[in-house]
Amino acid sequence: MTATNEQQQAPAITSGGTSQGQLNAAKESLEDYTLRFAPRSYRRWVPSVVATSALGGIAYLADFSIGANIALAHGTASAVTGVLIAAVIIFVTGFPLAYYAARYNLDLDLITRGSGFGYYGSIVTNVIFATFTFIFFALEGAIMAQGLELGLGIPKPLGYAISTLMVIPLVIYGMKTLAKLQVWTTPLWLILMVVPMVYLVATHPESVDTFVNYAGEQGNGQGVNFASAMLAAGVCLSLMAQIAEQIDYLRFMPPKTAANARSWWTAVILGGPGWVIFGAIKQITGMFIAVYLIATLDPQASATANEPVHQFLGVYREMMPAWLAMSLAVILVVISQIKINVTNAYSGSLAWTNSFTRVTKTYPGRMVFVLVNLGIALILMESNMFDFLNTVLGFYANCAMAWVVTVASDIAINKYLLKLSPKVPEFRRGMLYAVNPVGFISMLVSAIASIAVFFGLLGPQIQPFSPLVAVGLALLLPPVLAIITKGRYYLRRGDDGIDSPLLDADGNPSDKLYTCCVTGLRFERPDMLASAVPGPNGEKQYISSLALATDRTGEHLLPADPPIR
Repeated sequence: MTATNEQQQAPAITSGGTSQGQLNAAKESLEDYTLRFAPRSYRRWVPSVVATSALGGIAYLADFSIGANIALAHGTASAVTGVLIAAVIIFVTGFPLAYYAARYNLDLDLITRGSGFGYYGSIVTNVIFATFTFIFFALEGAIMAQGLELGLGIPKPLGYAISTLMVIPLVIYGMKTLAKLQVWTTPLWLILMVVPMVYLVATHPESVDTFVNYAGEQGNGQGVNFASAMLAAGVCLSLMAQIAEQIDYLRFMPPKTAANARSWWTAVILGGPGWVIFGAIKQITGMFIAVYLIATLDPQASATANEPVHQFLGVYREMMPAWLAMSLAVILVVISQIKINVTNAYSGSLAWTNSFTRVTKTYPGRMVFVLVNLGIALILMESNMFDFLNTVLGFYANCAMAWVVTVASDIAINKYLLKLSPKVPEFRRGMLYAVNPVGFISMLVSAIASIAVFFGLLGPQIQPFSPLVAVGLALLLPPVLAIITKGRYYLRRGDDGIDSPLLDADGNPSDKLYTCCVTGLRFERPDMLASAVPGPNGEKQYISSLALATDRTGEHLLPADPPIR
């Protein structure tokens, strides 16, 4: 994409002047679409490339640590059951979100705004997502530091800094660079990941029986203990917010047509909720390797069996000379860390920028928040969060589930079944109320209740079942509150003042261009609204959602619809 076909210069600005911040926001977001809909003129990738790029972001090794930790604590049967429970919940709730992102070309924050939260109400969910990105950046950075220490003798504190700083040059650029990085590195990553597993099972078939019968530290035996399974599921469900990172790629899907419908749906399912299939496989693989290392090689290996670099090093040593095994283990860790942490840094910076700009009406530039996100992650690494992994992830899971399930419930139930929520997601300032109680209250209640259960405040008997509390309340409360409020808090206005249709004949967002009266730039139809300020000759003017987001005067906002009596 060139600057000319996305931001064709318009005639002189006719109203209100233009602040430098608004122009900066317009120009800097052309690559990232930080605050806005991703226009058709930019979305030139075929579905398979988008899906591959999205799946490249799940190359993280944290799954191996998570799987090892819950297997060591609860035993194979309960741990695998927990992984499968979490995978089903994540897939089902992630599907409607992924579809909306790909169909309407919006990130999850923009979808959340119009799915029960309101223009400012979704800021709290942005904070939840940004928290996800720096927690998992720190986790992956810690894993890389373990590899650098083991392979190169680099002290962990220095390794933490290296794993953080090396991401900055890559994440400066947007989707174009990230797509190339993910596509080019995926084949090597798959080889380093898959070949050792095949070798291990083929040459040590007895390891399968050992794995199946592993009882764990709590000695639950071969049977499934439901409480233990739910504790394991709670840790795995901390990954629910990963769908937001998948969506940061899926929003660049091409328009869905009759000609590409099959490939489009395949890409959306695999690149969207389908990530959890691969995630569950990695978690179970992490369990398998950890049990193999403890039971077959060294019973004392439990101290490091949850560290991926030690896991793969142990398997590689079975296949090749020690020097080559060490080299490949370090290479795998570095590649995996780069693939996921460029996504963590990129997505986290989008979330922080979006929230900050909405609150302050100031666009500081995405790179400011890249550095903020990485700084927080580095502090977590230096604080040795890896030793408290299960507790950190178990607590965070309650917040992530409350958010994602609330949005999924609003889309599936309130939009499609009850028809109380507008079917086409709205995200533009002026079209939405500041806060919609339907989603906002649902998320807060489900998060607070599940956190209380997680910390045992409602009794030890139900403590393991905090995930069910979060999911259950977040599923049921949105339709209940939508019925009580009669859906009146979804839209501040029902008409954006533009006569042309928002969607084309195939149901895709229209690519008709309008000139923004504030920035003088051209934007596609879904990004535009009519301005309340007429032109010099009384003619109707249009303003982009981007300019409106950074407008401190509010003079361009159209009046709200009269209240329903």
